[in-house]
Amino acid sequence: MTTPRRALIIVDIQQQYFSGPLEIHYPRPAESLANIGQAIDAAAAAGIPVAAVQHSAGEGAPVFDPGTPAFALHPEVENRKADSWKLLTKHYSSVYAGTDLAEWLRSQDVDTVTLVGYMTNNCILASAAEAEFLGFATEVISDATGAINIANNAGAAAAKTVHQTLMAVLNSNWAHVSTTATWTAALAAGEPTTGSDLGSSAIAGAEQAARL
Repeated sequence: MTTPRRALIIVDIQQQYFSGPLEIHYPRPAESLANIGQAIDAAAAAGIPVAAVQHSAGEGAPVFDPGTPAFALHPEVENRKADSWKLLTKHYSSVYAGTDLAEWLRSQDVDTVTLVGYMTNNCILASAAEAEFLGFATEVISDATGAINIANNAGAAAAKTVHQTLMAVLNSNWAHVSTTATWTAALAAGEPTTGSDLGSSAIAGAEQAARL
C-alpha cells in the first residue's frame, strides 16, 4: 500500500457563505466548520502542505467582492492560518483554473489532494473533476463541505439532496469521499482513503433499483 503524498486544500470558506442566498444549508455550517477545523488541525499535526483559496468576482461585484467583509476567510480558518500555507485567489469554479496551484502542488511532491469547503455543487465538484486531467488523486471530506438550495428553469433541489447526490457522484469516479473522522485516521496512519468506481456504482445502483 503506497502512502499518499497529501495536501489539504481549503476552498472558499468565506463569510459570503454564512448569510444571504449563498448561505450553506447542508450540512449545517456549524457542523461543517467544526469538521473543517479538525481537518486543518490534523493536517498541521501531520505536517502536510495546506493551501487556502478565496474566490473573487472582482471589485464591485454583488458577491465575492474582495473589497467587502464577505470576502474574508471565516475565523475558523483565519485563526488557524500559518506562514507555511499557500494563499491564493481564484476567479473560476475550479481551484486549478487560472491559478498556480497545480504547479505548487507538484513542487511539494503532492499526488493526493484533499478538498474541504464550499460549495459542493460548484467549486468542490469542478475542482475534483479537473484534478483527473491534471493527474492528482482527490479526496473529499463529506462533512467538511456543504451545499445550498438551488432552483432554476431546469428544476430544483434542496441542499441535502444536492449534497448527498453529488457525494455519491464524486465517489463513483472523481474522488474518494469520506468523513472527517475517517480521513484524519487515514492521514495519521499514512494510508489512502477508499472510494468506489463507476462500474461498481452502476452495478449497485441497478441492483438497488431492481429492489424498488
